[in-house]
Amino acid sequence: MSEWTGRPAAEIAAAVRSGAVTAGQVAGDHLDRIARLNAELGAFVRVRAAEAAAEAAAVDARADRADLPLAGVPVAIKDNVPVAGEPMRLGSAAVPGRPQGEDHPVVARLRAAGAIVAGLTNLPELAIYPFTDSAFGIARNPWDRRRTAGGSSGGSAAAVAAGLVPIAHGNDGLGSVRIPAAACGLFGIKPGTGVVPARLGADGWHGLAENGVLATTAADAALMLGVLAGTEFGLDEPPRLRVAVSVRPPGPGIVVHRTCKASVRQTGELLAGLGHEVRDADPAYPLSLTPTLISYWFAGPVGDAGPSLAGMEPRTRRHVRAGQAVLRVRPPRGTDRERLRGVLEPFFERHDVLAMPALARPCPPARR
Repeated sequence: MSEWTGRPAAEIAAAVRSGAVTAGQVAGDHLDRIARLNAELGAFVRVRAAEAAAEAAAVDARADRADLPLAGVPVAIKDNVPVAGEPMRLGSAAVPGRPQGEDHPVVARLRAAGAIVAGLTNLPELAIYPFTDSAFGIARNPWDRRRTAGGSSGGSAAAVAAGLVPIAHGNDGLGSVRIPAAACGLFGIKPGTGVVPARLGADGWHGLAENGVLATTAADAALMLGVLAGTEFGLDEPPRLRVAVSVRPPGPGIVVHRTCKASVRQTGELLAGLGHEVRDADPAYPLSLTPTLISYWFAGPVGDAGPSLAGMEPRTRRHVRAGQAVLRVRPPRGTDRERLRGVLEPFFERHDVLAMPALARPCPPARR
């Protein structure tokens, strides 16, 4: 591991701001590591080596470098938001590789904060699946390369977990940040509606999808989220919280593996040891929750497929056609979220935090 890889983003930014290291050196160290490891990990679909070096030189020359919260920090961008001058392939060889005209707002905010875009990361076609294999390769878990890094932000998670970049962008409709974060041992944050600019695809999976963060430390996650949200998030120790621990699955037919339950139990014990009020408590999940979420999962990518559908993978074509049927029979409704919130609000009047499994089972093999 070279000098500046494997360090937190906050430490890198502080060193670049102070002049202890140049953004060029930091970028060079990370690009060297990407060159060594990416072919095996499948994290990046496009490495911006020359462009990142130029961006780093520009950061070193900025008069306001001492004020940049992410000065010289290499970041990865999931390949389903526009990066100016780069193609946006959505994990699909059928999507035209036309260069994008301008940055997505989250990319623009990262650049304005001094971050260096090292490259674009792998995702399953149209971000549909909870694992990451695409026409551009298979994203593998750095902890066990026989297993998936999760999905759909699996390339971003693999990049951070392997130290290719200290932080990465992802997005999440039904778990696409949270699943790979759990798979790769990271902090993953899907923010609430309106916290970070969304503007994802045709309709953002009917309002479910949000842009978020993957990082190795809570401090880095808070730092990057603050940049994306245009604010700051403190890391002060919270007051005594009322924590509910639940290992009950949210719908019938779901079996939670014992190792996933054990992790949640251990987290509850840790929080109790820190002085928080911890108790076992299950939300009153409505029976309609699972079929409603499944309908969103099928209907979500329909608008993103567009005229490229005929050239996409067979599984994607089947999925989108099923989604077209869902849209005819029972399309997602604006009242779905409000109805669920109404059911769960009493639970969150009694509890501040819900600790629950992010995964129901260990990661499956990394394969097509």
